[in-house]
Amino acid sequence: MSKEVIAVILGGGAGTRLYPLTASRSKPAVPIAGKYRLVDIPISNCINSSITRMFVLTQFNSASLNKHIKNTYHFSVFSSAFVDILAAEQTPESTAWYQGTADAVRQSLRHLSQHDCEYVLILSGDQLYQMDFQKMLDDHKAKGADISIATIPVGDREASDFGILKADENNTITAFIEKPKKDLLPDWISDTGPDMQAQGRNYLASMGIYIFNRKLLIDLLMDLYKDYTDFGKEILPRALKEYKVTSYQYDGYWTDIGHIYSFFEANLALTQEIPPFNLFDKSNAVYTRARMLPPAKISGTTLEKTIIAEGCIINASRIENSVIGIRSRVGHGTTMVSCYMMGSDYFETIEEMEYSKERGLPKLGIGDRCYIKNAIIDKNCRIGNDVRINGSIHMENADHSLYTIRDGIVVIKKGAILPDGFVI
Repeated sequence: MSKEVIAVILGGGAGTRLYPLTASRSKPAVPIAGKYRLVDIPISNCINSSITRMFVLTQFNSASLNKHIKNTYHFSVFSSAFVDILAAEQTPESTAWYQGTADAVRQSLRHLSQHDCEYVLILSGDQLYQMDFQKMLDDHKAKGADISIATIPVGDREASDFGILKADENNTITAFIEKPKKDLLPDWISDTGPDMQAQGRNYLASMGIYIFNRKLLIDLLMDLYKDYTDFGKEILPRALKEYKVTSYQYDGYWTDIGHIYSFFEANLALTQEIPPFNLFDKSNAVYTRARMLPPAKISGTTLEKTIIAEGCIINASRIENSVIGIRSRVGHGTTMVSCYMMGSDYFETIEEMEYSKERGLPKLGIGDRCYIKNAIIDKNCRIGNDVRINGSIHMENADHSLYTIRDGIVVIKKGAILPDGFVI
């Protein structure tokens, strides 16, 4: 099966809606669940579906993504498996950056076409889900499709954020509209099945996951639709009039991590009793870099619905509904509620802590007697003692040199230093 398919993972644009998390890294490199990065999700889904040849397309802030992939995905020298990064590059044929999803794939075709395959699987690099692409491919073949689009039923509230499509009784797509206005929605109701309709999920949304027959993809991008730059806005609406485009309906958990709010919610949802995204599923393992970190050390802390990654030293009084990332340090008497702390890229030695103290800098991590609620703390932050951060929906959106406020969530920027007694 792995020889039949090559996967192309789209790294996304500048990720402005996830700012400031994307200020110095590309969207697929944003840390998730305390120890992974977003790109690990589509790559893990591919590996679990026996698809082991992957290209990751990127053009913004790609250094940390390159480093992560280089340090993580090593396959046997006797296999044909690979995860290769294709950064936007200037060539004699094209001096432009990627102009859209389809243009990114078009500019990468010369690398892709060096490999044998019958199908090309196109994925987004910023979604959280667990999906067996083998089943989607079997469905694509069984229906004799030229193009398959993975779809998920959504309700009224989210429908305007997605490409919405209609399919007939054979799941052949008959119409497609990108991000319809609310007043157009009644015309786009689909038969999504009794379970989904009972939840009010009456619209079929494109998940941004496509299977193309390889020859057709090359013909469309290089010849027939050579001026089109985007799959969702241009290529798919036209292709369904001329080719057999089918819907593969997926009913599992899937979330598009496009905004700070959805990113925050998706991470905190992992702390639930039975989380919607299962990190503990052996058959759907999420792979990431093996770091050889020591186990977490916790002293005198009440923990409630909290995930703690390796290498942490926690002396807080209480942490609840939070995700604490690798190498995090939290001081005595501190309370954290509904927080995602991404952790640190290195441990501070005792000598370095002393040196920081002499210069009046807080230690790496969070100090003593702090109260932090509704916050995302990016990597390598230094938060002093007696700091109060209390995010709430009453706060206005703002951007400060040390932090950003979005939808009531306070995002402490990467490497920020908050002095003792700082209040947000």
